[in-house]
Amino acid sequence: MKLKYIIYSVLVLGLIGLLAYRVIDNKEEAAAGKKEGSSSAVVVGGMILKPQKFEDNLSLSGSLEANEQIDLRSEVSGVVEQINFEEGSTVKKGQVLFKVNDIELRAQRSMMTSAQKLASENERRAKLLLEKQAISQEEYDVSNADLSSAKASSELIGAQLSKATVRAPFSGTIGLREISEGTYVTPQTPIAKLVNTSKLKITFAIPEKYASRMRVNSEISFTTTGSSEEQTAKIYAIEPAVEVATRTLRMRAIADNSEGKLYPGTFVNVLLPLETIQDALLVPTEALIPIQNGKKIFVYRSGKAREIEVKTGSRTDSVVRVTSGLKAQDTVLTYGVMALNDGTPVEVNLEEDTNIVAQ
Repeated sequence: MKLKYIIYSVLVLGLIGLLAYRVIDNKEEAAAGKKEGSSSAVVVGGMILKPQKFEDNLSLSGSLEANEQIDLRSEVSGVVEQINFEEGSTVKKGQVLFKVNDIELRAQRSMMTSAQKLASENERRAKLLLEKQAISQEEYDVSNADLSSAKASSELIGAQLSKATVRAPFSGTIGLREISEGTYVTPQTPIAKLVNTSKLKITFAIPEKYASRMRVNSEISFTTTGSSEEQTAKIYAIEPAVEVATRTLRMRAIADNSEGKLYPGTFVNVLLPLETIQDALLVPTEALIPIQNGKKIFVYRSGKAREIEVKTGSRTDSVVRVTSGLKAQDTVLTYGVMALNDGTPVEVNLEEDTNIVAQ
C-alpha cells in the first residue's frame, strides 16, 4: 500500500515538472519570435530617381467638323426633272446637281419678254411725241416707268429660272439623296448633304488659365476614337473672349484629310503642347499616397522607409512630375508602399534588378 502511494507521488511530480518545462520553453520561443519579427524587413519595389525629358501636354476633348457642309435644297418649288449626281460621289464646284421643272417659268419669261418689247416701243414713241410737244412730260414719264417695270419683271423671272438649276457651291462629296426624279420639292425639302472633307476643322476649348499661351498657327496633335495614330493640325482661329459659364476659351484648328481617313463628327483627343522640361523628376502614379494636405512618397534611407511630403505638377496615365520634396538619385519606393510606416525596415528590389538589403 505504501509502495502504491510512492508510485502515485512520483507520477504526479513528474507531470508537474513536464508542465513547467513546456511553459518555460513556450515563453522562450515567443520571445525569440518577437525579436525576429521586429527585425525582419518588408520587401518593396523601388527606383532610383533620375532627371528626364518631359513634354507637358494638355489633354482635351474635341470633335471633327467638315471644312464646308450644307444641306442641298431647291430655292423654287416644282417637280424634280433631272438628277445629275450619284450618292457618295465627288462633285466639282459649279457642277449641275439637279433641275426642277421650269416650263412655267420659261412661259412667264416669254410673256415678260414680249411685254418688255411693247413697253420699249411705247417709250420710244412717247419720246418722239414729247420732242414734238404732242404729249406732256407726265405722259412720257408713265411710258418710261412702264418700260422700267417690264425690265425688272423680266430680270426677276430670269433669276427664278436660274434657281431651277441647282449647282454645287463648292467641291465635295454628295451624301445620300432624299428625293427621286418626279418628286415635288419646295425650299423646305432636303435633297442631300454636300460635304467638303479634304480638310477638317477641330473645335475644342481650353481652361482660361492657359489662354495666354495660345497663338494662331500653333500646331497641335490629336488622336481619334479607336485609333492610336497621331495626327497634326494647326490652330487658325481663337475666340476673342472666355466663355463665362464654363471659364474656357474656344478655338479651331484645321487638319489635312487628303487621304480621307477622318470623318466629320468623330470624337478626338487633342494634345496641346505647353512646355518641354529637360530635367523633370517623374515617379509612377502608384508611388504617390494621398494625405489630408497633399501627397506623400516613401523613399529608402539607411535601410528604412522614410515618409516625404511632395508637391506635384503635370501627370500622364502612368507618371507624375514631382516639383518639390525629392531630388535626383533618391530611391523612391514604388510598390508595396501601402503597408509601410515612417521608419519601417525595408528590402528594396530596384528596377535595375539590384537588391538593397536592410541593415
